[in-house]
Amino acid sequence: MNERLHSVLAQRGVSPETLAEVCDVDPKTVSRWLGGRIPHPRHRFRAARHLRVEETFLWPALLSRAGRSGGGPDSGEIVGTYQNRASVPRETWLALLQGARRQIDVLIFSGTFFAQSNPRVAKMLAERAAAGVHVRLCFGDPNGSAAAARGREEGIGDTLAAKIRASLTYYRPLLSEARCTVRLHDTTLYNSLFRYDDDLLVNPHVWGQPASANPVFHLRRVDATGWFDHYAQSFDAVWAGAGSWAPDQKGTAAHGQD
Repeated sequence: MNERLHSVLAQRGVSPETLAEVCDVDPKTVSRWLGGRIPHPRHRFRAARHLRVEETFLWPALLSRAGRSGGGPDSGEIVGTYQNRASVPRETWLALLQGARRQIDVLIFSGTFFAQSNPRVAKMLAERAAAGVHVRLCFGDPNGSAAAARGREEGIGDTLAAKIRASLTYYRPLLSEARCTVRLHDTTLYNSLFRYDDDLLVNPHVWGQPASANPVFHLRRVDATGWFDHYAQSFDAVWAGAGSWAPDQKGTAAHGQD
């Protein structure tokens, strides 16, 4: 069975029948692809283009045939790319969060969009934690030098610190959850990271531009030598140096705000 094809169809909200129409084949043919058969090259091209992934991600056996090896995109780690964070469908965020079975890691400065686009995010994270998922959320310290520098670079001054305090209020209920931990970092961020098991959304930071205006790369772990682990290790490094969030000590606002 082609688990990757199954997964991408579900994440993109594309039915096998729709993919059959796109590739101009019988639905039974797509069923055979889902069962493990490798399509004809022209069908692979159409399917991968429609699903916005690399052919070699959907059919990694093609790498062996071509004698290629190594990490990064050559191993099919790139599931898709987005022009900016707003281009990532809300359904993708929800599907990844709800589908996590082992761990959820988030590294951001404020991440206001994360809660405002999904007001139930804290409850959903608590539900995943209750199901055995380990949740680690790492926000910028609103009183730290890194947040202050980032605010100056974006030309918004103290607004970033205020946004962090506002965003944190959504996550107060998670402090009592056994498998949920919230920390504050005072680190220069080159990327915002959103990990859901073996899926990782990387949102690069460009100087002077808000994270929302920058592209997003969707990676899926293939092995320990690829891009996925490279970014995952950077999360662990920042997490290790971050401090626990104590709302009263950090002066977090009592209520969330836009």
